[in-house]
Amino acid sequence: MHAATDRLAFAPPATPGLLRSVALAVLAHTLLVAALTWGVRWKHDDRIVAVEAELWASVPVQAAPPLVEEPPPPPAPPVPEPAKAEPIVSNADIALARAKERKDKEKLLKEKLDKEKREKEKLAVEKKAAEEKKQKELAAQKAEQLKAQQETKLAEKRRQENIQRMTGLAGASGGPSATGTALKSADPSAGYQGRISARIKPNIVFTEDISDNPRVEVTVRTSPDGSIVGSSIRKSSGNKAWDEAVLKAIDKTEVLPRDVNGQVPSSLVIGFRPRD
Repeated sequence: MHAATDRLAFAPPATPGLLRSVALAVLAHTLLVAALTWGVRWKHDDRIVAVEAELWASVPVQAAPPLVEEPPPPPAPPVPEPAKAEPIVSNADIALARAKERKDKEKLLKEKLDKEKREKEKLAVEKKAAEEKKQKELAAQKAEQLKAQQETKLAEKRRQENIQRMTGLAGASGGPSATGTALKSADPSAGYQGRISARIKPNIVFTEDISDNPRVEVTVRTSPDGSIVGSSIRKSSGNKAWDEAVLKAIDKTEVLPRDVNGQVPSSLVIGFRPRD
């Protein structure tokens, strides 16, 4: 007894609304069964009966021919439009048209001439600009050349002044207006050329017999010690054999004597005749 009481005491409480739920379930099942029954009866009550019948005529009747449709009539030819009447042109209209055409031609000709004129003016301006540029370049070149020449002259003048100053400081014997660069003048003395001729003539070998007495002038170049370094004909005598004999004699001489001042000119001209 006590065990049953304890078990009921710990049992879960009863679900509320249980009777109402059972009643709704019974009602729903009842409605479902009623709907199914009504549907089955409706299918059995509605029956469709198909009936076929054939018709027979008591007298034979022929069928009518099929309907033949007539072709549609051809379309009516298009109605030609009435020819437009040509406008009547009067002499005044012709004159106006010609005047307008002449003005248009004159306008085109004027535009062409104006364009050619503008092009010529443009070419002239460009040519003038090119000429001016060329003239400026030439003037600049001339100015540069002139400047270079002036600088060269100035440099040469300074060099000469330096040489004069140096030679003056070294005891040059020339005058204030002298232009030489040597300390002393090297002009040969009065009898120096005779001494040279006397040195060279014994070395001349000339065996030809000539009637005249032609003169040959020879330029002789020497070193500071008097050694002959070269000779050349300055003025020919007209006799080639005599000219060559003189040149060979100069080469054979080799050394010229010194002048009274103890120097030998670097270059001098000597004349020789066969009969002297």
